[in-house]
Parts: sequence; structure tokens; C-alpha cells
Amino acid sequence: MFVDAGPANPKMLKTAWYQTTARYGHSNLRKSLWQLLDTLVPYGVLWALMIHTVQQGYPYWTTLALALVAGGILVRIFILFHDCCHGSFFASRRANTILGYVSGILTFTPFEDWRFAHNLHHATAGDLDRRGVGDIWTMTTEEYLKASLRKRLAYRIYRNPFVLFGPGPALLFLFFQRFSTKGAGKRERKSVFLTNVALLAIVGMASLTIGFQTYLLIQLPIILIGASLGLWLFYIQHQFESAYWVHHESWDPMKVALWGSSYFKLPQILQWFTGNIGLHHIHHVRPNIPNYNLQRCHDDTPTFHAIKPVTVRTSFQSLRLALYDEKQQKLISFRSLAALQRGNSF
Repeated sequence: MFVDAGPANPKMLKTAWYQTTARYGHSNLRKSLWQLLDTLVPYGVLWALMIHTVQQGYPYWTTLALALVAGGILVRIFILFHDCCHGSFFASRRANTILGYVSGILTFTPFEDWRFAHNLHHATAGDLDRRGVGDIWTMTTEEYLKASLRKRLAYRIYRNPFVLFGPGPALLFLFFQRFSTKGAGKRERKSVFLTNVALLAIVGMASLTIGFQTYLLIQLPIILIGASLGLWLFYIQHQFESAYWVHHESWDPMKVALWGSSYFKLPQILQWFTGNIGLHHIHHVRPNIPNYNLQRCHDDTPTFHAIKPVTVRTSFQSLRLALYDEKQQKLISFRSLAALQRGNSF
């Protein structure tokens, strides 16, 4: 057991149950290969069907209906990519790198650069003093009240759900990920270059075979749907009312895992599309657990059963949250901040 399971208490101690989770942190070649087949084959078939619907003049809504499913599978491809970034999908580092680059091209994401940013995310999640890389822009109430009018406006626009999940994902995957992360090294910058070259080559080959317009009518909705769904998942993973946030001197990685990362409990079909990443608290406890072992780890570890899950219905409540209140130790809405200010004025 821990010293205490509450997020407001001192540093937590790793004991027996944590040690037992280590056995789930090993890849299984058969399971990994099967996931490749049951993910990439349907994705390829959907692409072929969409090419047919576009070139044969079917109503475009039929292509979009197929793109909706393909976008969901693209999220699953990204989870395989994510596992490769953690070196957990295959036992071989080389195999993880090769699949990481290939799946990264499919998801418009440079492997080495994203791995660099994502490792920073794991090292800084929930740390108020180390925000800004691989996370959702989150201000404290004090920072927001002290900010200039221009910065407040920019933050409100950024946190608006219609922006965050509308043009936001498109800008992230189609534009921002064409450049390396601040502080990235030579290897990371090279991965951005190689990914961009590969994407240009694909566009060129598609233009010569199926035609640029056909490619655009298929690829654009797939990447926009997949990116929006993926960003929504990432948002829910760390943006919920009781999410753990503290300053660096009090920061505890185990508390971040259990109390700053959500358990997004999804229906089984959605869990398949999202590669079990809803079990995000377990992923932060042990990032080396491949996605296909997360559910078994959860089921076999009683400590995880005490975590209150976020459901599809309750996840929408997080949309109103925008600021972290250090006094209340929770995320609050702009409206709640305004109410607090009115209360303090009396």
C-alpha cells in the first residue's frame, strides 16, 4: 500500500502492488503482430473503398462515412506509434523505431521529435513550474488575473472547445508538426525532415496515380477526424476537475499517474479504436506496458479499482474547465472564477 492514496498528502511510496505491475511491461510478439494486422489491413481496405467511391462518383457523404471509421482506426494507429515511442510495442528497439517512423508518417507525426516531446510530458505532467511542452495550455487563476488583456483573450480563444477541437487539431497535425519541438536535438530534427519528405513523396505518388484531388478528398477528412478524436482523448487524460497539479518541490510522479491522469472508461468498441489508452493512469504508472496489457493490469491490480472513472457522458463536463485554482486544488471554469471574484468583492 501507499502511505496514503489521497492527492493532497506527502510523497507516495512504491510497494508490493507496484512491483507486481512490472510483469505486464513486456511485449508479446504474437499480440503485436496481430494488432498490426487488425489495424493496418482494415485501414488499407477503407482507403481502397474510398478511392472507389470518389472515382466512381458516389455521393461524397459515402466517402465521409468511411472516413469516420478510418479516422477512428487512425487513432488506433497512433496508439501503436505511441507504444513504439515508449519502446513497448516490440522487444526490439529497431523494430519499434521502424514501425514508429512508418506509423508516424501515416499519422503525420515525426517519430523522434514526438517521442522527445512526449517524454518531457511524462517528466513534467502535473508540475506547475514545468508546463509548456507536450501538454494543453493551462493557466492558474492567479496567472490569468495578472495577465494582459491580450493574453487573456488569446487564452480564452485557445480554450474554446470549438477552437481546441476544431481548427486546433488541424493546425497541430498539418502545420505545427512539420517543425521540430523547441530544444530538440539533431536526431529529432532529422525525423521531422524525413517525415516531411515522406509525406511529400506520398502526395506526389498519389497525384500521379489516383490524382491529387482524390487524395485530398480522402486524406483530409481522415486526418481531421483522427486528429480531433486524438486531441479529445489527450484532453480528457489530464483535464478533469480534481486533476493533480502542484509546484515542483512537491511534485510526485506516482501521484501524477494516479491522480493527475484519468481512467477514461469507454465502451468496448471505443476501447478497441483507442487502443486502451483510456487506462491512462496505468500508462503513467508504467509507461512501458504495451497497450494490449493495460486492461489485464487493471483487472489484476485492486489498487487501480479505487480510481473513479471518467465516462463518455461525464467527460463532457471537462469542456467548461479552463483554469487551475491553487487554493481549491482543482480546475475551474471562467464562470466559476467570475463568481469567486464577485464573492470576494463583498
